[in-house]
Amino acid sequence: MLIIYLIILNVAAYYVMKRDKFSAKKGEWRTPEARLWLIAIIGGAPGMWLAMKKLRHKTKHPSFRYGLPLLSMFITVLAGWFI
Repeated sequence: MLIIYLIILNVAAYYVMKRDKFSAKKGEWRTPEARLWLIAIIGGAPGMWLAMKKLRHKTKHPSFRYGLPLLSMFITVLAGWFI
């Protein structure tokens, strides 16, 4: 059940980052950073990190540049321990 949760959450996290990137390009409404961090903290950090690297989004923000990789590793290790 945990694996399914993490897969769905990380796909959604990737989509949220992708949508935020394209909203930024168009000058439209953006996803608040607090919401992005909430998604990352509840397990979506690996998906967000992948989106950040692939789409080059939020790469200038030190909190995202350093925080997402660390949180991703923590979530991966924690999930591995539970599985």
